Amino acid sequence: MRERTVIEVLVTFLRLGLTSFGGPIAHLGYFREELVRRRRWVDDASFTELVALCQFLPGPASSQVGFSLGLIRAGYLGAIAAWVGFTLPSAMLMTAFAYGAGAHVIGSPGVSRGLRLAAVAIVAQAVWGMARTLCPDRSRRAIASLAAFIALTNASFLAQLAGILMGALGGLWLCRSTTIARAPALALPEARVVGFVAVALFLTLLGGLFALRGVAPQVQVLDAFYRSGALVFGGGHVVLPLLSRAFVTPGWIAEDVFLDGYGAAQAVPGPLFAFAAYLGVRISVPPHGIVGAVLGIVAIFLPGFLILLATLPFWNVLRQRVGAQATVRGVNAAVVGLLGAALYDPLWTHSVGSVWDFMVALAGFVMLIVLRAPPIAVVILCALAGIALRASMHGS
Repeated sequence: MRERTVIEVLVTFLRLGLTSFGGPIAHLGYFREELVRRRRWVDDASFTELVALCQFLPGPASSQVGFSLGLIRAGYLGAIAAWVGFTLPSAMLMTAFAYGAGAHVIGSPGVSRGLRLAAVAIVAQAVWGMARTLCPDRSRRAIASLAAFIALTNASFLAQLAGILMGALGGLWLCRSTTIARAPALALPEARVVGFVAVALFLTLLGGLFALRGVAPQVQVLDAFYRSGALVFGGGHVVLPLLSRAFVTPGWIAEDVFLDGYGAAQAVPGPLFAFAAYLGVRISVPPHGIVGAVLGIVAIFLPGFLILLATLPFWNVLRQRVGAQATVRGVNAAVVGLLGAALYDPLWTHSVGSVWDFMVALAGFVMLIVLRAPPIAVVILCALAGIALRASMHGS
């Protein structure tokens, strides 16, 4: 039975990996639609707790949320299956691009325009549903609004952390008397030894790889990927300057080649960290090719997952305390506000440029809310609409 559950996780996240366009914020919308609303692996409150927790930790937040959901569903093998399924499609595409396949196929202007509009619809649906569940009173609506204001006035990851911290303090102050149903305990690993081993391994690799950089080129490459993944806060886009310093500055890859690959990474579904596969193929120091791609992918994701495994065994105990319950309510409301802010900027401001764009995004939103259409249907129809809009603009 457990084997079938692991296969279910793998297939589910493989489908998400093939269809989750739009970046980390959109990924959370896809996860919520598929795993909270449709499959009911967790409830809205538990899902948002995981989102908030992963926002605090270094690493790719959306992939860490997927890893956690796989862990809840099918244990450690389920966590690995979730990561493999979600990452494999984009990693294969980025490897193909590195070998010369044209990124223009999926990144054509019309398709990209439609995919961005699909992301707007999916994130809007997620914010709408989460707001109804997690902001039912004035106190939490005020917390969500203040978090959105903080995020919109400062685009740095520090503003996101400040918004979550404000939500925690606001919840502790305002939400103690709020009566809501307690979220069920998450099926997280209880073995604290796993947490201690994970944090020890995280720190050992971080320091040890740096100390052994001069031993072999392979160790230098492994250290560059691992260090970049370990120091990322605030989402996948923040990794760009870290990877640039790690690979462009020492001359391992030309800047124009680096930027070409990063541009292609924007056009594929799945995690932006899949850019590491492209770098693993194209860098001038060994290992190269498929081996380099696999090494890059594993090394850049590993630190984020280790620090997550170090935290999760203690999460259920913490979240059952009275003060923690109030804090979590405030944090959940703040996450709704942060997602609402991200819906506006960058998704809306970079995607909706005309009344026709708005109509396409609105149609996708109605399909999700009213017709309960699967996200893949919205993605396909929005992509086709983007192609049509592009053609009509050039035809006129």
